[in-house]
Amino acid sequence: MKRLIGAVSAALMVFAVMPAQAADKVVLMLNWYVYGEHAPFYYGKAKGIYAAEGIDLEIQEGRGSAATTQAVAAKTADFGYVDVPTMMRAAIKGAPVVATGVLLQTSPMSAMGFADKNIRKPEDIKGKTVAITPADSMTQIWPLFLKKTGLKESDFQTVAGDGQTKLNAVINGQADLLLGYVMDQSMKIKDATGKDVFPIKFADYGINMVSSGIIANSDYVKANADLVRRFMSATTKAVEAAEKEPKAAAQSILDANPKGGKIDTLTQGFELTIPLYRTPETKSKRPFQVTDQNMTDSVNLMVEYGGLDAKAKDNPKAFYTNDYLPKSGS
Repeated sequence: MKRLIGAVSAALMVFAVMPAQAADKVVLMLNWYVYGEHAPFYYGKAKGIYAAEGIDLEIQEGRGSAATTQAVAAKTADFGYVDVPTMMRAAIKGAPVVATGVLLQTSPMSAMGFADKNIRKPEDIKGKTVAITPADSMTQIWPLFLKKTGLKESDFQTVAGDGQTKLNAVINGQADLLLGYVMDQSMKIKDATGKDVFPIKFADYGINMVSSGIIANSDYVKANADLVRRFMSATTKAVEAAEKEPKAAAQSILDANPKGGKIDTLTQGFELTIPLYRTPETKSKRPFQVTDQNMTDSVNLMVEYGGLDAKAKDNPKAFYTNDYLPKSGS
């Protein structure tokens, strides 16, 4: 018995001094400077959800979806959180990237202005001035919005500029509305002015197109299948946890980056993001479970209005996979 106890004790001592298996270092690059939409990633890291999957997550801010897609294609970032239609345009030209999960399955695109201007429906845009950024994703889809709502280019004026110029035009009264994302530009305007913004959402007028999702290098996915599954599992759980605690999720952004915004608008921006996670077809599914039809419709819209090469319609499934997502209830 003494020998047995001694052997067990020795084994426990050896086990105690053995180093724990190192977590996999993973870099996630965002689509832009941090804002409310990004809360789940910070919350998942803060709550140990990624660590529980053996992942040491580093979150990097981005400088646009196109730049983040390039970084993932070049393997300078392991994963990217980007506008999926932007990723499609790169992929069709040969960039080795694929979406491993589509989070925003309803478009956040909208025409927005100060709520006190009472611009609430497309007809109210007549006679107004709209600020746009030429060639960006929203301006490319804008003609479809006009077609769906019966508006004509002659019904309103436009002013053009980069993203900040567009914001300034509305803030300073040079434009009545701008084309922006419901949870992004609207919160920037509110941060700057304290005034509420009302968005006329493209999705409310039959424009059904996916938006942001997780992408990875195609070769990286093949070589690191288990890691990709663990990352998507952790990210799914992070989104689900953040949905239940929006303010705490928003606070995790500020805990990691004290200059990342204001708690009220970060929270509100994230709360505006949550309804975009699912369509009527996926309302009972876990996050990221995009349908084939939604992706096919999105590809078709991008070919017709978004400058995507027509050959993309031959195989929409080349742009995404649900194979690395956790199963329901797991």
